Amino acid sequence: MAYIQQVLFVLTLIAAAYILTKRIRGIKRNIQLGKPVDPGDPSSSERLKNMLLVAFGQQKMFKKMIPAFLHLLIYVGFLVINIEVLEFILDGILGTHRLFAPWLGGFYNVLMNVFEFLAIGVLFSCVVFLIRRNVLSIKRFRSAEMTSWPKLDANLILIIEIILMVAILTMNASDRVLQARDEHYVATGPLVFSGLMIPLFENMSTGTLIVIERFAWWFHIVGILAFAIYVTYSKHLHIFMAFPNTYYASLKPKGEMNNMESVTNEVNIMLGIQTDPGTAPPAEIGRFGTKDVNDLTWLNIMNAYACTECGRCTAECPANQTGKKLSPRKIMMDTRDRAEEMGSNMTKGGNGADDGKSLLGDYITKEEINACTSCNACVEACPVNINPLEIILELRRYVAMEESGSPASWNSMFQNIETNFAPWKFAPTDRFNWSQELKEGPNS
Repeated sequence: MAYIQQVLFVLTLIAAAYILTKRIRGIKRNIQLGKPVDPGDPSSSERLKNMLLVAFGQQKMFKKMIPAFLHLLIYVGFLVINIEVLEFILDGILGTHRLFAPWLGGFYNVLMNVFEFLAIGVLFSCVVFLIRRNVLSIKRFRSAEMTSWPKLDANLILIIEIILMVAILTMNASDRVLQARDEHYVATGPLVFSGLMIPLFENMSTGTLIVIERFAWWFHIVGILAFAIYVTYSKHLHIFMAFPNTYYASLKPKGEMNNMESVTNEVNIMLGIQTDPGTAPPAEIGRFGTKDVNDLTWLNIMNAYACTECGRCTAECPANQTGKKLSPRKIMMDTRDRAEEMGSNMTKGGNGADDGKSLLGDYITKEEINACTSCNACVEACPVNINPLEIILELRRYVAMEESGSPASWNSMFQNIETNFAPWKFAPTDRFNWSQELKEGPNS
């Protein structure tokens, strides 16, 4: 019987690894739909500091203390409890039971109690988050882009985590009863939280307890493997993507916009400024700005896959607060959805980007991008250093430079800047006329 369980477990592990590897390759391909870009020195100590503080240390989460603390419980629980998953995997492959217990002695009992404490913390946090999402009227959870799937996805993850934690406690409680009945079972020592559940199992037969313990064991490990696969289709992919995203995040000061190199070179040539031959513009420029996902950089698309859909960016957006349709969260969700669509087309042998759709128009409207004030509030608010503004600016560049589709008032401003070097319509020679009035005084 043990041999059959080993074979089934190894086959399950191989199947999960195959599916997960295939999905990871698909995400990598979708990110690589973007244009190549040099993110800067990859060995920079500043990048490592950003990743450790923002992704690992969750520095920006603590602007809101209560959800930050609950999120920290889930996060720490996720990291630490997965140490126990290593024992699950080795037990499944080797056909053993609590492999680490004889090696660790009394420390094993300490670890198990720590795991259970964190399991209770995760369970409690998930229940609170379910209440916050579904009972309390928190605006950022009820925005227009939070349609049926995003809402269901968030709730599913929380429910799955609750069930997995209950499975751990059930397995430990039933196993503790079996330890008391059969000396061949490896002793774990007293466990505080699962110990409270022991009365539920004491009157059950040994055969029933074995079935419950084994079912809980299998349910937890298969649930973990299924969870790992599901996460790659979920907003919770940020669990993994937050680390490369914060590492490669821009180190430039917030508010510094990226100039288009080809346009900069042209302007320099017109002004007689010497340009570096290595940065000379190509013979033909494919497109100004961004119309579709493949016009973005791979960093922009990675940003989209790292999005937590928490809505902090949208909650801070002044345009959104005044009733405009712009939602930075929707910009990132739309970018990811379009990348997924293009990748799916390519997998099926389709045309990829040439499917008659585009990011601008089919997903994101001009009304949305024109409402942006370029204030960087969304960038500052994001807990994993995502930059929705960069995508918005690239979309606006396409509209302005390829379609000449900017609002009339904007075109007037552009013309004034070009001719008068200021947004206002008066000659540069008249710029300081107002100072004469100060010199002459109000009574002159």
